[in-house]
Amino acid sequence: MKHIYIGLAIHNHQPLGNFPWVFEQAYQQAYLPMVEALERHPGIRLSLHYSGCLIDWLEQNNPEFLDRLGGLAMRHQVEIMGGAYYEPILPAIPDADKLGQIGKMAVFIKQRFGVNPTGLWLAERVWEPHLAKVLAEAGMEWTLVDDNAFKSLGLEDEDLFGYYLTEEQGHSVKVFPISKYLRYSIPRHDVEEVITYLDKQASDKEGKVAILGDDGEKFGIWPGTFEYCWQEGWIESFFTKLEANQDWLHTIPLGEYTHRFPPLGRIYLPCASYDEMLEWSLPADKSWEYTNLKHRLEAEGRQDIAKFMYSGIWRNFLVKYPEINRMHKKMLRVHRKVYQARTISKGDCGLQELWKAQCNCPYWHGVFGGIYLADIRAATYGHLVQAESKADNVIRRQGSWLGKIFRSSRNWLEWQKGDFDDDGNEELLVDGDAFSVYLSPAEGGSLLEWDIRHHGYNLCSTLARRPEAYHRVLIEQPPEKQTGENGTVPSIHDLIRVKDKDSLRYLVYDKYLRSSLIDHFFGPDTKLEGFADQSYSELGGFVGEPYEFSVDKKGNELKILLWRSGILRINQKSLPFEVRKEIRLAAGEDTMHISYQLKNVSGSSIKAVFGSEWNINLLGGGHNEQAYYRVPEITLDDRHLDSWGELADIERVAMGNRHLGIELELTAMPKFTLWRFPVESVSNSEGGIERIYQESCLVMLLPLDLPPGGIANFNLVWQVNPLDAAKDNV
Repeated sequence: MKHIYIGLAIHNHQPLGNFPWVFEQAYQQAYLPMVEALERHPGIRLSLHYSGCLIDWLEQNNPEFLDRLGGLAMRHQVEIMGGAYYEPILPAIPDADKLGQIGKMAVFIKQRFGVNPTGLWLAERVWEPHLAKVLAEAGMEWTLVDDNAFKSLGLEDEDLFGYYLTEEQGHSVKVFPISKYLRYSIPRHDVEEVITYLDKQASDKEGKVAILGDDGEKFGIWPGTFEYCWQEGWIESFFTKLEANQDWLHTIPLGEYTHRFPPLGRIYLPCASYDEMLEWSLPADKSWEYTNLKHRLEAEGRQDIAKFMYSGIWRNFLVKYPEINRMHKKMLRVHRKVYQARTISKGDCGLQELWKAQCNCPYWHGVFGGIYLADIRAATYGHLVQAESKADNVIRRQGSWLGKIFRSSRNWLEWQKGDFDDDGNEELLVDGDAFSVYLSPAEGGSLLEWDIRHHGYNLCSTLARRPEAYHRVLIEQPPEKQTGENGTVPSIHDLIRVKDKDSLRYLVYDKYLRSSLIDHFFGPDTKLEGFADQSYSELGGFVGEPYEFSVDKKGNELKILLWRSGILRINQKSLPFEVRKEIRLAAGEDTMHISYQLKNVSGSSIKAVFGSEWNINLLGGGHNEQAYYRVPEITLDDRHLDSWGELADIERVAMGNRHLGIELELTAMPKFTLWRFPVESVSNSEGGIERIYQESCLVMLLPLDLPPGGIANFNLVWQVNPLDAAKDNV
């Protein structure tokens, strides 16, 4: 009689920093129904993975769920898979963190469920060849990788019903190929169709196994799946059919399978992830071309060619989105500090916060929001800032004899220059007890990062608007495709939904990254709307251009001078002009002083408008009632941080978020005109294409009328106020 095994591995995860209601909805619509279904069907045996982010929430909110899961594990129905605890992309983090996070998960599983995990779920199934050594050293025997990587080496579908051995420097690990057919069929296609497919694959050969590894959220959270999976009974029907056909169709946990059956052979896989992730990592135009070509070949039945189309690598997200790269390099910098601190102290050096900041979610973007979700970015930076503060406190105590005596840190301030983000240019990195400030002389002398340490918050966790491949879909195809081929439920990767019907008219692409302390020169007729939609003309050659710099530190005070001799293009003339800006910082203070000196070094008079641009993320999207603007003695028509407006002849403005407990107040001399608007991207998520708030943009405008040799001064003072001391009259 012919037989076949099916190995089901289901991965469950929610990002750190996600809203509590999202966790609860996912629990009620996917995680709990699945465990209840398994309890009703004891004949279904499979492998389950829960990320540490989700486990922490479950322990706090639904510990009885973990008790029930433990019961399934104790009766050997469910195998609990290991993983890196906070779900990092393993190739993106240092080896010490790989081993630490995998070990943390293994310890938890042993203590909570009484079992030792033998296999590991790879976050986003991102594989690189060197991982074999680290996984083996961590005690992991097996993992799963998508079948596209296997096929790129010339293997056929019939070669993928088992597992292969791979190794790095003699350290071996077993790798299962995830069937794309099953991944797209379950639960999209009729149960009978899936059973018929498995029947056709059944064989007299002992140990043949079909493997599905996929997200648990597809069973209740992705659009339309709760109704399909649970209300209409797809899972119930599927499990019933599997149990009814146990004479030839056997469910088996993957760890058990590796102990019962030998490998199919040896293999050396390329860098890998699922097809969609690789496509998303490409530049927007190339992603569109590549995906269309591949789909066309598949539609034409040219699998003989399509199977060799294998392009993209996860690491390219660090190129595609400089904001991701900076977050990643911040993480690596904090890693070095944390591990330095751990050589000094056995206390809290920030390791857990570092590991939380390695959660993969903001480090990429595809059909899920990823880097486009401002709250997830903010949460990641929050963990990094907290980890860095803890590590620095340990390091500073070790280096200070007063710190050793009083066991506390005095106010301190230090700076260094170096290529922080690996772009070939030097950045200026200022760290202190109260803040961290990163500046890029090469990119217009702009401010890249401004961490408020006692709040654990980066004010500059911003994102630029840029082309995405799915923008072409928005432009060229119908706004929503609700069913898949032949009436099947569509995969989330195929579903094209538009939540905001006005999205198309908000497609705007920025000319530069949304940093702060950006120096603009406008003509007198430039309007806020033109600046916001990037249709304006820049008179100056200062945005994104290199500035020279010098640093002067005296005690606990620091002065950074940035200057550039450039050109203003006015009335078809190129007029030499000089911008000098001095940033003053002091240890222990949440204040930043900026002094501009704008000098006409041409032989002609110059009339223009200078603008200092600041992009601040205080989570003001969705008309957040907790996030506001405040202008003394002026009643704003709309005080929300996602509001638009122009105010003339003011000297102070504040913006805050009560939930965060932060208010940022600006005082300027002389008085200025303020532009404000929300930077909103048109981006995709599992909910559909929509406008998403990224940050609030403020531009302080100063009119210039300078004779040859004339100088204008513009002074800005930013003060971070705790909200209990802020004059919040909203």
